Amino acid sequence: MKNIVALLPMKGISERVPNKNLKIFNERPLYQYVMETLLKSKYIDEVVVNTDCKFLKSDILSNYKERVIVIDRNEEVCGNYVSMNKVLEQDINTINSRIYIQTHSTNPLLKVETIDSALEKMISILESDSENDSVFSVSKVQKRFYNENATPMNHDPKMLVTQHLAPIYEENSCFYVFTKKSYFNNESRIGTNPFMYEIDKIESTDIDEPEDFIIAEALYKLLR
Repeated sequence: MKNIVALLPMKGISERVPNKNLKIFNERPLYQYVMETLLKSKYIDEVVVNTDCKFLKSDILSNYKERVIVIDRNEEVCGNYVSMNKVLEQDINTINSRIYIQTHSTNPLLKVETIDSALEKMISILESDSENDSVFSVSKVQKRFYNENATPMNHDPKMLVTQHLAPIYEENSCFYVFTKKSYFNNESRIGTNPFMYEIDKIESTDIDEPEDFIIAEALYKLLR
């Protein structure tokens, strides 16, 4: 059994940013940034890529020969509207590990220090009497929200000081840390009692739309 395995699922078709995973980001395919961040971790034994894309598989096997495994995605979990949890289920049933961390190729600003810190949190959870069973990344938001009927959701419109608002935490999809037990207990990468790991807005930049790609690349060059 491995101690810690990183899961990096990547599909071939992307609706909003065509060929997103292989799209050139600062002179290299986008997926390589998160891949190399994961490989730099002092805790991760292997990176497992679950994909339905032959071109992506070929590029991975050409560039990463050690500590990287490519799994051909099962046909029944291919497509744009399949739950990611179903893809992860294939992975954890194929590769046995004490801890899994799942990330996305669309977060190129994610730092190895953050990954290692989140893994250390998960290790401490397993080695203590903590009630938590998993870890996932969030971004803190302190803004005034309204529902579809223009009714204030989290504030009094007469009070305009945002510093006093109770924070809301957004699931930013940068990473999820879990065990096989916590996954099957809740049938989800987020367990029944997760720990929310806060990361800042820049590091959690996610590429979902074409303009996100431009913003992320500009930030990457600025922060180098």
